[in-house]
Amino acid sequence: MYEKELEILNKKSRLRQRKIFKENIIDLASNDYLGLAENQEILDKAYTHAKKYTSHSAKASMLVNGYHPAHKLLEDKLKELNNFEDAIIVGSGFLANMALFELGRKGDLFLIDSEYHASGIVGSRLTQAEVRFFNHNDLNSLKEKSNDYKKFNRVFTAVEGIYSMAGDKVKKEIVEYAQEIGTLIIDEAHSVGVVGDNLMGITNEYNLNPKKTIKMGTLGKALGSYGAYILANENLIKFLLNKAKSIIYTTALSPIDSLLAYYSLEEILNSLNFYKNEINRRKLILNSDSLIKILPSKEIRELLCKQKELLKNNILVGAIRPPTVKTPIFRIIGRVNVNIDIIQKTIDFLKA
Repeated sequence: MYEKELEILNKKSRLRQRKIFKENIIDLASNDYLGLAENQEILDKAYTHAKKYTSHSAKASMLVNGYHPAHKLLEDKLKELNNFEDAIIVGSGFLANMALFELGRKGDLFLIDSEYHASGIVGSRLTQAEVRFFNHNDLNSLKEKSNDYKKFNRVFTAVEGIYSMAGDKVKKEIVEYAQEIGTLIIDEAHSVGVVGDNLMGITNEYNLNPKKTIKMGTLGKALGSYGAYILANENLIKFLLNKAKSIIYTTALSPIDSLLAYYSLEEILNSLNFYKNEINRRKLILNSDSLIKILPSKEIRELLCKQKELLKNNILVGAIRPPTVKTPIFRIIGRVNVNIDIIQKTIDFLKA
């Protein structure tokens, strides 16, 4: 049925496929920034805790009987660490972004960074609000797109804390302006565990006002688990729980995933100085504000060829192709549990 389309993708070297890599591979491709997805102590704690409950599954949506004590435990921890009124655990970052765009109604405005995650782009097509995109990390473009913001009932500005396919950090002047004209929505998927005094992300580093901020974060990156969360004021969380289809009509997150994230947060807090030191060392090597290093590739075939060469040496890097990005790039993650010399040698090889 789709033979022609698949053939075209294959000719363009854009055909994607699932692969299971060797367990001992040197992983410079995943978003497991702190190596917590491989931390056996965290797994043991989560498993031991999960066994205390009668059910290890959510079994239903949160509005039926899927709201589990493990969800509440994690939500309370996230509220405490981030200084927000309320929190809600969501099945994935994609679902969380879909939910956030349901906040918009007719007469509202969404201003979205052009490099915002694909889940937000999809979500923006479902909202009843007017949607405008501004140039990536460009305050002047944001101001131009919002010059008539006063005529709207509510204004939301959506940005990422650290942009996943660029590795750059959102500018402080942009988030401050967003809070001046309305409410900031910040996707902290790639910044939690990487920046901030207690590694809780840009909201932590910039000391953003939680009353004018909606924070979304994921559990499947630096926290080494799966799922996501939204932090905001109490009324907004209540609204999402009652209106957001991606929350209402889906089974709640697995309790053990919530516990894995909970004990990952405990690990980060208990070893904060260690992680901050290792992150800072890698940022110097990467020459980046994040643990993401982006290197351009001349063409897709070169991209895949160099990735394959590295695989022969048991090293995996991200080889990102259009349409995910406009032009092919290598995406190297300076994970804390990978030797810093290996990271440097990999970058040198890809630059050559």
